[in-house]
Amino acid sequence: MVDSMDINSLMANTCVDKEQYEKVLSYIDQGKREGASLLIGGKPCGKKGYYIEPTIFENVTDDTLIANDEIFGPVMCLMKFKTIEEAIRRANAIKYGLAAGIVTNDLNIANRVSRSIRAGMIWINCYHNFDSGCPIGGYKMSGFGKDHGVEALEKYLQNKAVVTPIYHSPWL
Repeated sequence: MVDSMDINSLMANTCVDKEQYEKVLSYIDQGKREGASLLIGGKPCGKKGYYIEPTIFENVTDDTLIANDEIFGPVMCLMKFKTIEEAIRRANAIKYGLAAGIVTNDLNIANRVSRSIRAGMIWINCYHNFDSGCPIGGYKMSGFGKDHGVEALEKYLQNKAVVTPIYHSPWL
């Protein structure tokens, strides 16, 4: 039998250590202080480990910390926009670009937005799905290099150029 605390822990996000756990909780507090509306979650979960409830903020503005930083925790910001151009501009104005999600029934919008947003991974009508053949890595200030896929091999390789003159060559 599974009690409700165990179910909540399974649904919650685990932080890697106490430092990250406290950092994510501080982002949640900062979001509230900056005027974002907490829709759901935002609290520690469970008695053991570093679990935090999935957290969703609404009425988030572009100038808030939670909208501009990479939190690496279960925090989502809902932000309204009037045009596709506005959504693309606002997404690209952020200095990070690890991942993005697009929800639409219009294939033209999905294609246009996914090609316009500067992010390393873009999910359409899903989120956090990975394939071992897909390279994962961000744009802008979001990480260095790629993981998975053949692109991941680049970080293990080091190119070197060696130039040696050939004496008594007809070219010299």
